Amino acid sequence: MSPQQNDRRNSESATTLINRGASEDDGIAITINVYDLLPPGKLSTVFWTLGVGLLHTGVAINDREYAFGGHDRRGVTGVYWMKPKQEPPGATFRMGFVHAHVSHTPEEIHQILIDVSQEFQGTSYNVLTRNCNHFTSYLCEKLTGTTAPKWINRAASIGVALPCVVPQAWVRPPECEEEDQLNPEDFDDEGEDSEWDDRFDDRFGLDDSDAEADHKPGTSGVTNITVKDKNNKENHRHNKEKAGRSRKSTDEGGMLLPQSERAKLDKTVD
Repeated sequence: MSPQQNDRRNSESATTLINRGASEDDGIAITINVYDLLPPGKLSTVFWTLGVGLLHTGVAINDREYAFGGHDRRGVTGVYWMKPKQEPPGATFRMGFVHAHVSHTPEEIHQILIDVSQEFQGTSYNVLTRNCNHFTSYLCEKLTGTTAPKWINRAASIGVALPCVVPQAWVRPPECEEEDQLNPEDFDDEGEDSEWDDRFDDRFGLDDSDAEADHKPGTSGVTNITVKDKNNKENHRHNKEKAGRSRKSTDEGGMLLPQSERAKLDKTVD
């Protein structure tokens, strides 16, 4: 049996012992839930057996599970919550084990979560050096005084030890944008000599009949301008929302994140 398998079995054995002797008087259980990011099949089974799988983890406390994901909105935490054992997109639940029991009050736990969430900003997420498993270990240490078992993050450790096998962008920080800043390329500048051509018709959802209506005899010019202006504002808002959505999907190196590693911005801890 490999050392990796021993590590995981020791975690499972410790969980069994903790659960057998646990009672409500022992305090609040701090549970680590583990998910496999590889598609179900022979490869994921082999990697899991060897203890080198690509894993996602979360820390379950009562009826919420806390995890860390990436985005590129400066000043916004990447720590979010979901229902315990709720599988992230593309992930498969593998196991859960009680890391420890704590006697903290709900208020104390909430304050620890707030403090940790400030440490783990979404813009700091990195697949290899600051991922969901780093967060799990850090939160467990703050709550219990003991870090999570190292095997949950072994794949990332291998990647850091062998940087030649991964893109440099994965370990190099990016230049992040401000939360309300938009990408210039998402919009076209309108100069004084700009012409309303087919490109703009397509961009603002107009067809030939709309363009002809603008020049139809007897049609009020004010009405046409109002319609155009309304269309411009509607599409501007749409493009802004689209830009905001697209900026939630990269890590600090600008690399596209899988769905399972993207923070749920509507459920962040604050």
